[in-house]
Amino acid sequence: MTVSSAIASFAVVAGMLTIMPGLDTALVLRSAITQGRRRAFATALGILCGVLVWGVAAAVGAAAVLTASRLLYDALRLAGAGYLAWLGIGMLRRTLKERGRPGSGEAANEAAAEATWARSWARGLGTSLLNPKNGVFYMAMLPQFIPSGAPHLLMGVVLATVHDLEGLVWFSALIFGTQLVRRWLNRGSVRRVIDAITGSVLVGFGIKLALADN
Repeated sequence: MTVSSAIASFAVVAGMLTIMPGLDTALVLRSAITQGRRRAFATALGILCGVLVWGVAAAVGAAAVLTASRLLYDALRLAGAGYLAWLGIGMLRRTLKERGRPGSGEAANEAAAEATWARSWARGLGTSLLNPKNGVFYMAMLPQFIPSGAPHLLMGVVLATVHDLEGLVWFSALIFGTQLVRRWLNRGSVRRVIDAITGSVLVGFGIKLALADN
């Protein structure tokens, strides 16, 4: 396998993974609708930074420790589950507070203002890093796309960057597409429904992650 063919093959696999509906897509869409384009891109950038970290870790063998150690894997899995549940419950609580309250629109604007660029980035990064499935995926897939004799660290960075570029294109399409109908989507009642759905999805992912065996 040559370097170019390895990159092309990995791009196909990573591309299919990127466009599959999941937690990352839900977070970016929710940010785009309720907090605007800049916050959505910050969330997406945090997720992509997390992917790059996992790619480097897998290339240098750090992810192998996670795969081999049941204790470390379970610790990260439970931490990730708790983090997702915390994010989801926060959205659900905010939805309940705003429901039927006259100042719900003002409260939503305040919540959006508090969601700074750095916080949005950190939320995306934390979600990506605290998902052990990402580490296991990279540990299982990355070695298969590293040609014999190629430097592992460099190839890990290149392949993770390819995945990030595909993710950036996908997230950009979602964000700009959402902006076309954001005025309607950001109405109080619609926004509460979106927060309720996203919060439920996050809690669901957290429960699923907590109960997963491997």
